[in-house]
Amino acid sequence: MKNTATFAVILLLLLGHYSKAQQFEKLIQYVNPLIGTEKMGHTYPGATVPFGAVQLSPETDTVSYELNGKYNGEVYKYCAGYRYEDKTIVGFSSTHFSGTGHSDLGDFLIMPTVGKLQLNPGTASNPENGYRSRFSHQNEKAEAGYYKVKLDDHNILAELTASRRTGVHRYTFPKSDQAHIILDLTAGIYNYGGKNVWTYVRVENDGTVTGYRQTNGWARTRTVYFAMKFSKPFKSYGQKNFDGPQVYKGFWRKFDQNKNFPEIAGKNLKMYFDFDTQENEAVEVRLAISPVSQVNALENLEKETGNLSFDQIKVKTQESWNKELNKIIIKGSETEKTNFYTAMYHTFISPTTYMDINGEYKGLDQNIHKAEGFTNYTTFSIWDTYRALHPFFNIIQPKRNNDMVKSMMAHYDQFSMKMLPIWSHYANDNWCMSGYHSVSVAADAVIKGNYNGDPKEVLEACIATANKRDYEGIGYYIDMGYIPAEKNGTSVSNTLEYAYDDWAIAQLAKHLGETEIYNQFLKRSENWKNNFDPKAGFMRPRLADGSFKKDFDVLSTHGQGFIEGNSWNYSFFVPQNPDGLIQMMGGKKKFASKLDELFTMHLPDEFFADTEDITREGIIGGYVHGNEPAHHVAYFYNWAGQPWKTQAQIRRILEMQYKATPDGLGGNDDAGQMSAWYILSSLGFYPVAPGSEDYAIGSPAVDHAVLNLENGKTFEIEAVNQSPKNVYVEKILLNGKEIKNFTLKHSEILAGGKLTFYMSAKAKK
Repeated sequence: MKNTATFAVILLLLLGHYSKAQQFEKLIQYVNPLIGTEKMGHTYPGATVPFGAVQLSPETDTVSYELNGKYNGEVYKYCAGYRYEDKTIVGFSSTHFSGTGHSDLGDFLIMPTVGKLQLNPGTASNPENGYRSRFSHQNEKAEAGYYKVKLDDHNILAELTASRRTGVHRYTFPKSDQAHIILDLTAGIYNYGGKNVWTYVRVENDGTVTGYRQTNGWARTRTVYFAMKFSKPFKSYGQKNFDGPQVYKGFWRKFDQNKNFPEIAGKNLKMYFDFDTQENEAVEVRLAISPVSQVNALENLEKETGNLSFDQIKVKTQESWNKELNKIIIKGSETEKTNFYTAMYHTFISPTTYMDINGEYKGLDQNIHKAEGFTNYTTFSIWDTYRALHPFFNIIQPKRNNDMVKSMMAHYDQFSMKMLPIWSHYANDNWCMSGYHSVSVAADAVIKGNYNGDPKEVLEACIATANKRDYEGIGYYIDMGYIPAEKNGTSVSNTLEYAYDDWAIAQLAKHLGETEIYNQFLKRSENWKNNFDPKAGFMRPRLADGSFKKDFDVLSTHGQGFIEGNSWNYSFFVPQNPDGLIQMMGGKKKFASKLDELFTMHLPDEFFADTEDITREGIIGGYVHGNEPAHHVAYFYNWAGQPWKTQAQIRRILEMQYKATPDGLGGNDDAGQMSAWYILSSLGFYPVAPGSEDYAIGSPAVDHAVLNLENGKTFEIEAVNQSPKNVYVEKILLNGKEIKNFTLKHSEILAGGKLTFYMSAKAKK
């Protein structure tokens, strides 16, 4: 009786689990990780879990960052390691950025081969001279959490999946007594001579290997530990050291370290492991990473994958993706669903988990810390993601965004310079891009009620960051109200971005009742006016004597005081005060005409030739959607009294800049920012100025959507008569009450309810 009762309980639990799983729609079928892998989307097609620490993906070349002692522009194409245009694969590495315009990572490259052992990668034109292999897209498949490809030169089927901290490789070999699995510890993305600081490998037994690699790149003090296990014992192994001549070699020379030697160290090491394989025999390799130690890497591997098979891990990973994608259920065409759910997939890749399964991680002080009560994250591309990605998380991933702000606060606490992150990864700040936009992310989370830490500590950290006088012209900005062009090459964009960030600090201070701080930073937020030239009608570099720079070109992105943009796009960068900007530009009618000109003008190639992040595919008129500074601009027609133009331009951008093809992104996805813009704009609203409760309303591109909120409520969006032609909004109802000011509040979304758009082919003027 006891056994029968126990069985009944287990059966009920299993049925309950099955019933709960059945509630999710199968949305991973609409995810295509190959979108953005062609041209300059810089996404990768490999396997990861939502916000995972491991991003296991193929590399298609070994381009060096350096060529003849200078920057090699070709390397920019390989920010994500993989290019759809390429015909060969070099191997599969464990760490990648998604959609960034600069890079690092590409750790622990693994490549299976058969035949004569070769430890060099060969070339794309002659892959047979190395371990790389030709491949065909016809024999390639990419899904959320799973990737496979046939390596034609070796007749090996490669399959990848992942858990949070472990990459799982499965290689199906032909019959061979010369099967090899190569571990290239010299490989990396944005690689150059001297990037590898030190590498250590320990062969624990005939199936387990541990070690670490320290690099000095975008992150200058980055150490990644690993633990690797094979599904069958290797019959022999060896290594080759590519360090070159050294004056001092110590006394390790007493051993032959090249063959079957269990402990090796150096800067540039490559290892190989030999096997005998039967026809269609699968050999699995599981490689876990850790920011702390080899012991932790082993623990991550064992506790995350344990005795689970490759297929079981794949199912578990894809279930986790399906659960996340079900946070929003849309109705639309198959193409719209592919674009939408691939965009969701891209937004849920980063920031990435940066702690071991026991909660330990390495901090910016290079000491070991433990995350108590939160998940510690890294990969903060904040110049990009403060605009739409983190505001999107405040709606659909509030708990994770809360943890991300806590991670930023931990960064601040551990950092000797006492600043919130600018662009950070792997216990480093790489200082990329301008502004101090983490204050926007933090302020937005506090104001929207998504941060459960001490908000006054957040305000203190924001103020300390904004007052770091020796960083990027902040001292001049505070003293003069702008940054002189002679002192900083991106003086105008820095001033404009600091002004917005100061407004966000002011809103946080107001929220906390700190009136004096509010007034101080609200005043600073008006510093954008100091770079506006009323005669020219544009933002313009200003010299220390107060005069405007004479040799000025509003179209050029080079040498004009802006970062990754020109004056045409940056002149609209006042998201915190569009009414003030409209007044400065001569009123609503002139302002709207200037917006019209932006979207209809022609920007010749010569004006963005010196800017890698801007390409023709990402440009509409003179509006650069493939880069971030103008992402809010189409919504400015709402303030100009012509909301129908916002509606038309939003739908135009959605159609032109996002396609369900490998080259379907008009620029870098930028750690999910481009995709977040797509999602929010497709739903019909956008956060023009994060730090405010308000969203500007545009034109929904989906027929129907249900947002399943973490608070248990649902927010439904219906677009009646929505179609590619019916892009104009006739009427908007929120829970049956008409909205006339084209503004939706965050609290109204979180309260649940229904937002109804009535669409038309005719503009309502």
